[in-house]
Amino acid sequence: MCGRYATSRSNVDLSALFEAADETDGLEPDYNVAPTDPVPVVRVSQSGGGRVLESARWGLVPSWAKDPKVGARMINARVETVTSSNAFAQSFAKRRCLVPADGWYEWVRGEDGKTKQPYFMTLGDSEPCVFAGLWTVWGKGDARLLTCSIITTPAVDDLALIHDRMPLLLPAQRWDAWLSAEPDASLLLPTPSSHVARLELRPVGARVGDVRNDGPDLVAKVPAPALRSVDVEPIDLTLF
Repeated sequence: MCGRYATSRSNVDLSALFEAADETDGLEPDYNVAPTDPVPVVRVSQSGGGRVLESARWGLVPSWAKDPKVGARMINARVETVTSSNAFAQSFAKRRCLVPADGWYEWVRGEDGKTKQPYFMTLGDSEPCVFAGLWTVWGKGDARLLTCSIITTPAVDDLALIHDRMPLLLPAQRWDAWLSAEPDASLLLPTPSSHVARLELRPVGARVGDVRNDGPDLVAKVPAPALRSVDVEPIDLTLF
């Protein structure tokens, strides 16, 4: 799953990159994004006449939810069930978004079975990771809340050494379709291996494990043992 990530690009940079109207009040760097935190998203706005960059709360809150606290359990939507889930199906059909990030974190258990080494998966400073996301609005008036979730999929290639799940990463040529195409199984195809191969699997320090810690030092590389090969169980990807 994707349960922690980093996003430090400014609203000016993101609105230019995605050719989106900036509807944020500015964005603060966050190197330790946790569930329910505000995060930047890019979506198509009918009233805005095109792409907009907005801030959304991470953890989708379905319109039928009685309490927005349920969003803390809905930060990820599994690719295998997103088209049928009561919480996510309508958003997949009509409300998809892009979630830009510097990269995301996962933890690998050490050989002693106790210690865990955090890793930061990133494309580097020159290019963001772009996650396939869903959005919806909960509440009305002053209680209106824009929320989002990140699509996850079985890990591919070297990412399977880190975790058995990964965010659905979208290269630039898939952005338009994700935002605007009719819902179709092709939208949920795995991230191309050529894109995954460009990721750095960077070991980082243990401070990222505490959500109260923040700052660029969290993504600094540290020494770590070599990753070990693992066997990953095949997952049925029949979607429709």
